[in-house]
Amino acid sequence: MKLTVNGTEHEVDVEPEMPLLWVLRDELNIKGPKYGCGIAQCGACTVHVDGMAVRSCQLPVGDLEGDVTTIEGLGTPESLHAVQAAWVAHQVAQCGYCQSGQIMQAAALLDLNPEPSDAEIDAVMSGNLCRCGTYPRIRAAIHDAAQKLSEA
Repeated sequence: MKLTVNGTEHEVDVEPEMPLLWVLRDELNIKGPKYGCGIAQCGACTVHVDGMAVRSCQLPVGDLEGDVTTIEGLGTPESLHAVQAAWVAHQVAQCGYCQSGQIMQAAALLDLNPEPSDAEIDAVMSGNLCRCGTYPRIRAAIHDAAQKLSEA
């Protein structure tokens, strides 16, 4: 089976019902998406498929239609995506476990809604759980990233 991840085409020999998360982590050694709950409730495994945020723990790779972007493909250390830069500026991460999923969800939100309200941010981000409780910093970082993206 062929799939494109972060702009690179890969061929993997896996069962079609294998979750995308396991293909990314175990077959392609892409460790940004995390296993959190396995039932698409926590958001730690969030990636983009053709720009849309999806929970990779519940998406069978055989059902995949589109290119996958993980946190590793969103930006680079030399050129961070606006959301990544805002996360750093607002010191959002504490333990960091959920943050790749949070960032991917936030980036997808800003692609669809470049000027979200607090209520819209809360609604979209509500499926991404943070045990450290950095929600106020997450919201502030999203507003900051929205502003930076509008200036670009």
